Amino acid sequence: MPKIYLSPSSKESDSWLIGGNDEFYMNLIVDAMILVFRSNGIDFIRNNPGNSLSQIISQSNAGNHDLHIALYSNSSPENMRGILQGPDIYHYATSKEGQKAAEIIAEKIRSIYPNPELVQVIPTTILAELRRTKAPAILVKIAYQDNYDDAVWVRDNIDSIGRQLAIGTAEYLNVPFKSP
Repeated sequence: MPKIYLSPSSKESDSWLIGGNDEFYMNLIVDAMILVFRSNGIDFIRNNPGNSLSQIISQSNAGNHDLHIALYSNSSPENMRGILQGPDIYHYATSKEGQKAAEIIAEKIRSIYPNPELVQVIPTTILAELRRTKAPAILVKIAYQDNYDDAVWVRDNIDSIGRQLAIGTAEYLNVPFKSP
């Protein structure tokens, strides 16, 4: 049975333009993912919102996971607030499996995001949650919390976003998808 480590944001301090915070919205998306995982035989472990990043990485590395998925929102620099838009899916630059997972997830998110051309796959070597995990890892910044259109899109599409992330995960794992 495939096993995923789910790491939704634990940042209560990252307030959204429309109310709520990063931890709240990312955990709602993960809740929606879990419904699909359960009906498709995908096992998972979920981080504890009170854990530090080091604890999250240690917990992920303590298991034998097929994929580590971190989920956050993005925020713009002060001079760009409200202007930047679109999901960014990061993977560790030298991980072919991480890149494969990121590309599949991006394809699924493009199918529901209003401006699919804004969905980006970005290689990086600086993000600890990608660099320090044993399992292939992706970090999905699902939208800009300071962009009204992005924030409303997330709020109004929690279930669709979670479903597409889970469908993409199943595809990455070569698990035949069954609708919940």
